[in-house]
Amino acid sequence: MSTTNERVSSGSRFSTRSLVLTALMTAVTCILAPLSIPIPLSPVPLTLTNLVLGFSIFLLGWKKATASCIIYLLLGLCGLPVFSGFSGGVGKFAGPTGGYLIGFLFLTVIGGLVAGHFHWRRGACVAGLVLGMAVTYAFGTAWLCVQLDLGITEGLFIGVIPYLPGDAVKIALTVILGPVLKKRVR
Repeated sequence: MSTTNERVSSGSRFSTRSLVLTALMTAVTCILAPLSIPIPLSPVPLTLTNLVLGFSIFLLGWKKATASCIIYLLLGLCGLPVFSGFSGGVGKFAGPTGGYLIGFLFLTVIGGLVAGHFHWRRGACVAGLVLGMAVTYAFGTAWLCVQLDLGITEGLFIGVIPYLPGDAVKIALTVILGPVLKKRVR
């Protein structure tokens, strides 16, 4: 027999459980996103941010994953060192990598919507994450080009191409481990 609290919260849009999971994924993002590897000749480091956001999509669904991403971005905007290289503040949004930060919102929305629409089938999850990453790259590269006065080709060479193999691995890990994590958490 369920308790009154369980009955009320299970029908609630934001149950205590979902709020805790959202906060937990925000915390995991804040812990792992600052860990970064600088890439020679590029202001864009390798990070785990998109991997964690991919897991958030599986564990939370697109709405709560996006809420988690927004909270992460707001914490960084307030100056907490949650962005790459343990940095934060308005300067990160105004700097060369600011477009990638904003683009992460599209990763959670697009990746989650596509995967959910097709009932979390593996191919749909891959397609959703690839499409979400493409939009993230589009925002990031456009902003990078504006900030550094680069042409689109130069922007692609320093802001996209070096990261594609790593992102392919992250997408594969997300699609393989995401469902496992989801089952364990549920």
